[in-house]
Formats: sequence, structure tokens, C-alpha cells
Amino acid sequence: MADPQTPDSGIESTESFGDVLKQFEKASRKPKDENRQLEGTVITVSADTVYVDIGYKSEGILPLEAMRGEAVKAGDKLFVSVKGRDPEGYYELSRGKVSLPKDWTSLEKAFQEKATIMGTVTGAIKGGVTVDIGVRAFMPASRSATKDASELEKLVGSEIKCRIIKIDVADEDVVVDRRAVVQEEERADRDRRYSEITIGNVVTGTVRSLTDYGAFVDIGGMDALLHVSDISRARINNPADVLTVGQEIEAQVLKISTEGDKRRISIGIKQLAPDPWNSATEKYKIGERVRGTVSRVVDFGAFVELEPGLEGLIHISELSWNRKIKRVSEVVKQGDAVEAVVLGVKMDDKRISLGLKQALGDPWEKAAQKFPVGTQIEGPVTNIQKFGVFVQIVEGVEGMVHISDITGERRLNHPSDMLRVGEVVRAQVLNVDAEKRQIKLGMKQLVPTGLDEYLAEHNVGDVVTGRMIDESGSEARVELGEGIFAACRLKAQTAKAEEASAPAKADLSSLGSMLQARWKGATPGPVKQEPARAGQIRSFRITSLDKAAKKIELELA
Repeated sequence: MADPQTPDSGIESTESFGDVLKQFEKASRKPKDENRQLEGTVITVSADTVYVDIGYKSEGILPLEAMRGEAVKAGDKLFVSVKGRDPEGYYELSRGKVSLPKDWTSLEKAFQEKATIMGTVTGAIKGGVTVDIGVRAFMPASRSATKDASELEKLVGSEIKCRIIKIDVADEDVVVDRRAVVQEEERADRDRRYSEITIGNVVTGTVRSLTDYGAFVDIGGMDALLHVSDISRARINNPADVLTVGQEIEAQVLKISTEGDKRRISIGIKQLAPDPWNSATEKYKIGERVRGTVSRVVDFGAFVELEPGLEGLIHISELSWNRKIKRVSEVVKQGDAVEAVVLGVKMDDKRISLGLKQALGDPWEKAAQKFPVGTQIEGPVTNIQKFGVFVQIVEGVEGMVHISDITGERRLNHPSDMLRVGEVVRAQVLNVDAEKRQIKLGMKQLVPTGLDEYLAEHNVGDVVTGRMIDESGSEARVELGEGIFAACRLKAQTAKAEEASAPAKADLSSLGSMLQARWKGATPGPVKQEPARAGQIRSFRITSLDKAAKKIELELA
């Protein structure tokens, strides 16, 4: 303070120090309008203080933090209460709308009505803090709405809202509770936020915790559930693979439900990204080849992720042309990159059917050209049945060897008497039916016989000798040697010639030796021309030799 005796002090020399002290004490006294609501006008705003004109000689000051984030500028109107004056002469202001009781009668009334009152925390003591509410009150730490002792100490010197939960006028014992007031305010604030949020809103939140089924997200003081299926369009097995605690996210409100006092909000991140199914029919045409990654393997097939949020299914029947797959994992596994063909697209069900075997090509398309009758093949026995065995010719193409075509040396009771699964065998193609996807094979046909030798040593036009076994109309069956038979076309014969001809009695005892001498190229002797009938030994001319089918056709020489 300036020396009262100096002319620059602004105080007359006759004024004593005691007078100056009285004036300071008078200026420091609380004004009569303390705790009464006043309307003030904001003069200016500094980094931490709002200066307000309340109609007094000095301005009022309000801590900027009391605005709780509310924007304020010069000229704005505010309702405030005067708490007192600071050493510099400014009026200390509060935005509290509740009055500070001045007497015990007011305190008892506030207790009975469970009213909220204002108080100032004056100090920390064992078990809690002291609070000035017009009288000295005690607030237990458990009722302070703080988490630990350090937060409790930070309350000292601050103005709080509280409620009297115990009052004893005789003992001047008062206990106040801040936690209940804070909880009510939080509940009211939460109710307000719940009322403001609607389905479809885009909100920003912070991941609070992670579970196997999703994440809990704080969206402005409210907990929302982000289910794992709503995190991404791509399939996610564990939320922790893409989210971390404390991460800020943007999501869309999907559902709001109320069960009793509990309110639940469901949110989703993937809903903010375009749905790939909206353009699926344009991007995936039937018959086109696509690439993807096997995301899941199940008993009935494999799911392939074509793009995030869009999968196709390869049914087990579309994995291989072999059609004998017992387990999908025999062909593909999770994580495999595959190429497939689009078989169908159902937008209503959000399903795309894929085929793996179609991408490899149908081996049956050119089976008839690749394996014509007479072709010799070699392959493993894949399956044995009572009626025969199946032999793999190439991947996806199998042929069947009937039990009667396995061997000509002996009669088999069951194919397993001679063959085993996995055994590599040689066979000859006997017939091909591409439409039915069937190829008939024969093994015994590759074993050389007397017929094979006969076919190798004769040509079309050769004249040979044979015995007619039977004849019917225009065709007869002829034996050219042991186990060697041919078909002979007969020329028309007159009925008179047939009647005039006596039944021939051939000497069959020498047939074997005679044929053995003649069938290998000997020039046949003259044969009496007479009507053909069973039992005759005659000369024939070879008109056709089919070595592949092992067939011989004749005519009478």
C-alpha cells in the first residue's frame, strides 16, 4: 500500500491508517445481493475468466470452466450469483441457481425437502472433507463422488452442489452428500442424450472394452455395443484383431432398446461402408471366372471371400469331377487362394454359388475323342464292387471293368480275388458314353489269343476254310479255328436247289487237323458248291477284319 503521507497516494494526509483499514474491510464485506440470482452482461472473455457487468461499481468475474464448454462472447446475458469479492475488488460470481442457507431454519427445510444446496469445500480431514454451507458440514469420502484421495483433495476450494443427509441442530452436526446429486445430474444428462439419439445417427465414440463377441463403446457417456458381425464387411473372428481399447471410432446407431431401467444401444461400423451386395449382379456374371480366398470350410462345402463382406459357396459336389470327395479339406483349406466359376447369383438370399471343378475344365467334354474304342489305358484301381472295378484314366475320368472282362483264364467270384484298390492295371477301351459319363474297359482283351494271331496273319480278300456252325436266313456263323469265329453273309439260294440237295454228312473227325493245316494260309482245295447249311466245311472269302473289335466278316467263296 502506498505511504498515506505521500501526495501521490490519493489519500489525504489527515486520514489515519485505521480509516484506510476500515474502508478496505467494508469493501471486502459480502454484498447484500450475495447468492441472489442476478442477470449480467458479458464484457469480455480472457483465457480463463469471463468478466461480467452486474450493475455494480466493479465487474464480476466468473471462471471460464464454470461455462462447462458453453460458448460465450461479449454481449451475452448470464444469470449469476455473487459469492463475495476478491482482494482486487472484483465480485466473485457463480452460475449456481440454488441458494446458500443462512440459518438453521433454512438448513432444516432443505434437509426435509431433500433440496440441492451450494457449498464450498474448505478442507480435507480424516474420512472426508469439510464443507461451508453457511455452517460447517462434513462430507464423507464415500459421498464425495470421487475415486480416490487425490481427487478428493482437489475438491478443496471448489464450489459444489450437495444435499443434507443428516442434521442435528443441538450438536451443530451436519452431513452432506455430493454423490447423489452428481448421479442425478448424470442420469438426467444421460436421459437427455438418450432422448436426442435416434436410429441411423452417426456417432463418435471410444472403445472402452473388448470381448469375444464385440466391443463396448462410450458414446458421450453412454455405453453402446458394437457386435463383432457389425465391425467390418470382412469376416472377423476376434474383435481384438482390428480394435484396441481407447481407440476412437465412428459408427452408426442400429438399435435402441429399453428393458426396465436398462437402455441398450447397438452400433455398427460396417454400415458406414457401401454394401458390396448392391452391385453383386453387375460384378459377378454366371460363367465368369473369379478369384478369392477360402474363409471357412464346412461339411457341405467351402466359403470363398470374393471381397470384404461378400462370400460365395463352393458346394462339395462342385469341388471335383470325381464326385467321391468325403471331406472338403481333402481339396481346399482355410486361407487357400482359389479360382472358381460363378454358377449362380441370388440377390434376395445374398448367395453366390461357385464351382471349383468348372474352373479346371470338364474332362468328359472330349473323352470320346481322347479315348476312342480300342485305346489302351493304364491307371490305378479306385473302387472295387461285386460287379467289377473302377479304374482312373485321368483326373476326373474313370472307366469300369466288368468282372467278366478282367480275365479270360478263369472265372472270378469277386474282383477282389484278383485286384486290389490302388493297383495299377492296363485295359482297353471297349465303349464310351460321354453323355452318361461312362467308359467300359476290358483287361482280358489285351491278353494275346489265337484270334489275335489269326487277325495278324490274314487280310481282306484271303480265301479261308471253315465250318458252318449255324445259319439262319441271310447270315451264318462260321468256325475258322479253335475259338475263332466269324460272321458270313449268305447269297440268296433257290428253293429248288435246297430241296435237291441231300443233307451233307461231313466228316467232322478230321476238321481240327484240316483247319489247322488250312487256316494259316494253305490254298484250300475245291469245295463242292451246294446250298449252305450247318455242319458244312466250305471255303470263304474275308470281306472285313476289325482288329480293334476283333471281328471277322466272310462271304462264300
